[in-house]
Amino acid sequence: MTDQRPSRPADRLPKDQISGVHVLAFGSRARPADQGRILRAALDAVGSTGGLAAFDLDSTLLSNKPRQARIVREFGAARGDARLAACPPENIISWDMRDSLLLCGLSREEVAAAIPTLREFWKARFFTSDYCQDDLPIDGAVQFVRSMLERGGRVLYLTGRHTEMGKGTLESFRRAGFPLPGEARVELWLKPAFADNDDEFKELSHGKLAGQGGIAAAFDNEPTHVNAYKKAFPEGFVVHLDTDHSGRPVEVLPSIPSVVDFTMGG
Repeated sequence: MTDQRPSRPADRLPKDQISGVHVLAFGSRARPADQGRILRAALDAVGSTGGLAAFDLDSTLLSNKPRQARIVREFGAARGDARLAACPPENIISWDMRDSLLLCGLSREEVAAAIPTLREFWKARFFTSDYCQDDLPIDGAVQFVRSMLERGGRVLYLTGRHTEMGKGTLESFRRAGFPLPGEARVELWLKPAFADNDDEFKELSHGKLAGQGGIAAAFDNEPTHVNAYKKAFPEGFVVHLDTDHSGRPVEVLPSIPSVVDFTMGG
């Protein structure tokens, strides 16, 4: 759940006013000076072999902050709360909605009263096609994926989204200009069902990929998932998107480089 180089509006609030549950230091691992070199090396790894580049979606190629802000706005409108009804994407700074409600101007007491209902409201909407079509590309993502294909590589969108989110995912791809599944050398793999575990789905996918020749490169924001890619495909060029993640206490392997987006620089 990230946007292009997030402005981290939490910096505008005293630290004791933020829940701190999942607020992450964006770009804390990535070294901006190395980003262009890392991305060019990934392109070379794919282009030199005509191999496969696997991309996660949420917080890797796409920002779902607009989706989350829309949910908060609709929640605010339903409650008649103008502060929440005006929630901008910049107020989505973590996976803990308490942080966003505080940034929208609610008091701690108001947040505590609203959050149980908001969580249910959010769950009913976030994992749907109607809402995920609002997602926007991370900086440089569209051109980078296109560059993979221009180099002769293949592209696989490998995501923990389930099949019922497919229509909205494709709509966000079309709006952004991403290469679409079904075009030459482009595929999309979705979980069969919402209840399927993301980690297990991706590990099963690794087995399938191994049977198809493996990967040349992979990109994901979740430390658990980039580590699993590197263990399954030690020769692959695996890149961590240092945007945000689930908050699990997992460290990215030292051998895996990090970037904050897909801008190449000079």
